[in-house]
Amino acid sequence: QVQLVESGGGLVQAGGSLRLSCAASGSRFSIYAMEWYRRAPGKQRELVASITSAGSTNYADSVKGRFTISRDNAKNTVYLQMNNLEPEDTAVYYCRASGASNYWGQGTQVTVSS
Repeated sequence: QVQLVESGGGLVQAGGSLRLSCAASGSRFSIYAMEWYRRAPGKQRELVASITSAGSTNYADSVKGRFTISRDNAKNTVYLQMNNLEPEDTAVYYCRASGASNYWGQGTQVTVSS
């Protein structure tokens, strides 16, 4: 079992930055691929960024060059650094631990004003 708690969301103006954190408790965080998803109002959930247990990363085209995913296995935490935010980035952001089983956090709201 893995429990995930996201934090760091909030209200920011367009062009601003936020850093989301996802703290994991439970067993063997380092073996999981970690992913950030988001769900905007009226839209389907979207995979934003992922990082494997080995540290390889992947990004949605819409956030490439603006968002950076990273992990600190010593702290059981994955981060999403979001720069140059746009109103279209407004969504609830969720982290997921992906492995033999998948685990979700409760989400954190990000609102970008124009």
